[in-house]
Amino acid sequence: MIIEPSKKMSIFEPAIFGDLKAAAAAKKAAGFDLYDLSLGSPDLPPDEKVRKVLSEQSYSATTYGYTLSGTKRFCEAVADYYKRRANVTIDPQTEIVQTMGSQEGLVHLPFAFCNEGDYVLTTNPGYVAYDAGIKLAGAVPYYMNLLEENNFLPDLNTIPDEVAYKAKLMILNLPGNPVPAMPDATFFEKVVAFANKYNVIILHDAAYSEFYFTGDSPSSFLTTPGAMEVGMEINSLSKSFSLAGTRIAYIVGNAEMISIMKQLKSNLDFGIFGPIQEAGITALNNAEEITERLRKVFTERHKVLSQGLENIGWTVTPSNGGMFVWAKYPYDMKDKDFVFEVIDQTGVVMVPGTVFGSAGAGFVRVALVQDVEILKKAIEQLKKLKIEVPSSI
Repeated sequence: MIIEPSKKMSIFEPAIFGDLKAAAAAKKAAGFDLYDLSLGSPDLPPDEKVRKVLSEQSYSATTYGYTLSGTKRFCEAVADYYKRRANVTIDPQTEIVQTMGSQEGLVHLPFAFCNEGDYVLTTNPGYVAYDAGIKLAGAVPYYMNLLEENNFLPDLNTIPDEVAYKAKLMILNLPGNPVPAMPDATFFEKVVAFANKYNVIILHDAAYSEFYFTGDSPSSFLTTPGAMEVGMEINSLSKSFSLAGTRIAYIVGNAEMISIMKQLKSNLDFGIFGPIQEAGITALNNAEEITERLRKVFTERHKVLSQGLENIGWTVTPSNGGMFVWAKYPYDMKDKDFVFEVIDQTGVVMVPGTVFGSAGAGFVRVALVQDVEILKKAIEQLKKLKIEVPSSI
């Protein structure tokens, strides 16, 4: 028989992560040490209380039915978390919908709001799932470049009126992946004003909201006056609570928008495993204690890696949060060629910037997913690089 992929499969390019893994495996097989700073998968285990609840609930014979959606207890825990951590009031019945990890929610959300040909405002560089959802919905991405001269925040003033009036959705991710830029209140106020002027729905991906190194509370778009009228925020328990493999997340915000997402979700799945939801409740209810420990670890890692790279001549994007370092390397070499050369010479694994968009040329994303001693060793390895031509990028 003849087996052919659908035409929509043409929008999915082969991911580079498999090639990076293969190159790293070959280096390891040759007897070299590896320093894998590529995938943003948390290396810290979930809190013991969270693991205990998941274990106990999973053992129960009565927890294996369909949940159909987020349980009442889970939605109430999310609402309480937002009130405690961001002083945002959320109605647990009408302003929360659960998703199977933020990736699933991000890819499906454009289906709920975008018609073919609608514009979606997204960033360059940006997380790869955004493009997947936009293109599957038949919408058209319009890229807002994240540039150094604008503190790596999108400049809304550069969006042409003819694009803005055709846009249905804007996706933001602050602090983000791959660029860990931090917004201030003024920036989000501009976003709300833009949404009102052009009738654009705002989705803020807050996956790294608990990864802040200064201040005393997470950054939430929904704290901005008027934000609940124009948008939503998606948040995941993957990063902040080291629950990446459990695939549990949620979208909060405007009740009408959430209702539309609930309608879509009711046709896609039958809910997340009940014990995982109970583990998520435990994590959210103990967020202050759990995330305080997390921030201490990642603040130190960020400092060690950033200073280490700067000391060997790299340019590190200033950041007060996030799970990554976004760095420009001092060599005249395409980023995809560069990362494989680095693996070959040093065993350090990073992700080339152009994986996340054309504005990532000359940059690499380095994940803070190893302990400090490993990061120090990675820096020592990078000192050994022998690439002769100075950068002109």
